[in-house]
Order: sequence, then structure tokens, then C-alpha cells
Amino acid sequence: MNETELYKELGILTKDKERWEESIHYVASLLSHESVKIQAKALWLIGEMGLAYPQSVKADVPVIASFLDSKVSLLRERAVNALGRIGRADYHLIEQYWSSLFRFANDEDAKVRLSFIWASENIATNTPDIYESYMPVYEGLLHDTDDKVRMEAPELFRVLGKRRSKFVQPYLETLQHISESDDNRVVRIHCLGAIKAAISK
Repeated sequence: MNETELYKELGILTKDKERWEESIHYVASLLSHESVKIQAKALWLIGEMGLAYPQSVKADVPVIASFLDSKVSLLRERAVNALGRIGRADYHLIEQYWSSLFRFANDEDAKVRLSFIWASENIATNTPDIYESYMPVYEGLLHDTDDKVRMEAPELFRVLGKRRSKFVQPYLETLQHISESDDNRVVRIHCLGAIKAAISK
């Protein structure tokens, strides 16, 4: 099967969730494929599978984490995202890699920084307490040079605002200022959403 055919097959499998659990071993085997495109697709899919069946991907987590050191930004992006999805389902499966994710807040590629925020939101959904002393990292991302990163950064504050509003309280003034001054309309709206989540608790 060539790259195009294999990619198409993975696309079909992505939609066929009833086959996910039985296909985890197969998808994990594709993490060693020579094609970056296939590796990236496999990383994304095994992350989604891991959200649904966390214990079934337990043995594959170290392989997924090895892509955090990839020189290819797409693979770093997908590995961060996959660990976030798996960590949402079961934080303990990715706990040993959690602190190393924070280096991606400063990754040279904006898409990797964006994935870092997504991963953080996923993990914080069910394991919020671990983020208390890391809030300054996300405050920095509120001022990122990339629009999409700035659009997503307030969402972490929204997620935590619903669960641990005291984590967000010190940043309400900053969020308010950005909600009134950022050039991007979505950034402004998301900052207001974060404020609302924190003060409604």
C-alpha cells in the first residue's frame, strides 16, 4: 500500500469508531512508518483512540512522547496533541511527560504552541489542580504574536475558570484589558468568555 492509499485508509478508520479499539496496535505500528505524513496522521488518530480507550494505548505512550523531540514541527504538534487527548482520559498515563510539555509554549512554530494550549485544555478538564503554579505561562501566550495562539490562549483560562476560578482571578484585569484592546475580534470574545467563566463560580 502506497502513502496515498494508506493515508486514505487511516481517514476511513478515523470515522469508523467501532473499529478503534481493535485497531490501536495497527495504528501504533505506523508511528515507525518512513512517511512523515503517515506518522502525523497516526499520531493524531492514536490520540483520539487514547481518549476513548486510554488503557489500550498505555504501552504506546513512550513512543508517542518520543516525537516531542522531533525536528519536524508537524510531528511535535501531533505528539503534544495526542498526549493531551490521552491525558484528558487518564492523566497518570502521561504524567511523566507533563512537565516537559511546557517547553512548547515557546516553540518556534505557532502551530506547536497552539497544540500545547489545546493539550493543556484537555488535561485541565479533568485534572485542573496541577496548573495552579503554571498560570504565568498561559498569561504569556495571551500576548503571542500569532493570532490563532492568542485566540486559543483565553480558552485555557475559561476551562480553569469553570473548575478553579481562584487560578484565574489574578488575571482578570489582564483578560479585561485584552478584551477591550486586541485587534482580533475572536481574541476579545474569548477573553470575555474566560472572565465570565471565572466570575460565575
